[in-house]
Amino acid sequence: MGFAKRKLAALDKCYSIAVLDWPQKNGFLVASEKEDACFLFSEEGRLLDTVWTSPGGVMSMEQVPGGKGDFLAVQRFYGPDNADEAQIVLAFPRDEGGWAVHTLCKAPYAHRIGILRRGGRAWLLVCCLKSSCAFPGDWRDPGACYAALLPEDPLALRTCAGLELRQAGKSLLQNHGFCKLRREGFDEGLVGCEEGTFLYTPPETPEGEWTIRQLCAVPSSDSILADLDGDGLEELGCISPFHGNGLTIYHTDDFGRYVPRWKLPLPEKETAFLHATWCCTLGGQPTWIVGWRGGTQGTITITWNAAAGDYQTEILEQLAGSANVMHYVNSSGADVIVAANREHDEIAMYTFTE
Repeated sequence: MGFAKRKLAALDKCYSIAVLDWPQKNGFLVASEKEDACFLFSEEGRLLDTVWTSPGGVMSMEQVPGGKGDFLAVQRFYGPDNADEAQIVLAFPRDEGGWAVHTLCKAPYAHRIGILRRGGRAWLLVCCLKSSCAFPGDWRDPGACYAALLPEDPLALRTCAGLELRQAGKSLLQNHGFCKLRREGFDEGLVGCEEGTFLYTPPETPEGEWTIRQLCAVPSSDSILADLDGDGLEELGCISPFHGNGLTIYHTDDFGRYVPRWKLPLPEKETAFLHATWCCTLGGQPTWIVGWRGGTQGTITITWNAAAGDYQTEILEQLAGSANVMHYVNSSGADVIVAANREHDEIAMYTFTE
């Protein structure tokens, strides 16, 4: 598997990335975790616009389904000890040009967000890392996941007076990881935290309750759930612990419990601060893309090798220092990976070559 790399732009501590259809084709957003900009690129990697220049602290972004370039974002999260003013905002293109940014709600320590659709409605799930901070490294007050039902008309968010977040499930410490899944015709959210990995399923109706199931009790910074080996069963992949340097893939046993099957065969001192994670089909094969910010700062792909009966890794780039990665298929049918290589202030595009 080969990739051609392009450096698209420099952005101080680039961090968050997301797909944005603009217009009627794939584009993407990249934003800084510091006090800096959010950029919009075309699918070819051409800079189209600057959505905002500040504030930064952008941990997560997601397009509003059915909107016209509208997307939600976390702003003002400047680190685990400096996020009490974090908020959820809506950004949308103005008819006359430029962008409007509208605050929907305060969400202290909000780290990840996801829009989950079920039964014709969309829910916002907000994952908060903790709830307060009195001194550096204060983890005494766990965070939680909070939910809000979004308006049926996605454009109604533009004039919405605000969203009311309600806690879904119990409190969770170091509630860092989030992965959206599409299964059985609706969306679910996979949440990684100190207590393990939890699957959040939205209600079937606006009046219903969330279903929350713990899949694993091993502390997780981020988790994925996918059938990587093609046996018809989903494997659980976990980065552990919080901002950790261990990566394990779990298979289910005869009782449906997740047990460790494979561990990343690299010295943990080399894989410090595992952080970037994206699961997709790459070159026709289920693939987990993973990157780390410390040690050798590598970005790799993990796939199943049927002949060997085991997982294999391939280096996408060394010394990348990626905070987040994302995959999409462009209009020409080529696989593309976009990376926020935070440790080098670099927005990078990797296009698959046969």
